[in-house]
Amino acid sequence: MGEFEQLVLLALLQMNNDAYGMEIRERIEGRTGRDVSYGAVYTTLDRLEAKGFVAHRLGEVTPERGGRARKYFQVLPAGREALRAAQRVLSAMWEGVVL
Repeated sequence: MGEFEQLVLLALLQMNNDAYGMEIRERIEGRTGRDVSYGAVYTTLDRLEAKGFVAHRLGEVTPERGGRARKYFQVLPAGREALRAAQRVLSAMWEGVVL
């Protein structure tokens, strides 16, 4: 799993496992200090959904969004396990490293 995929999953978990794309983008920018495009977030969410790591539900239709509903995402058990595995791998690689 790539670094940005991990950031998206972690942001979702930090936000009670129920957020939409713009909220995820804002959380990542706020926590990392890096600029994140909307497209990067939505592309990553689509990829994570295809991998079975996240699922979405549709919110209510709103006039401000031109009658479209927001997609709210949550991390599935497979996504949590993928994060745990990534954490284990990074921890193992950091062992013995002195900067």
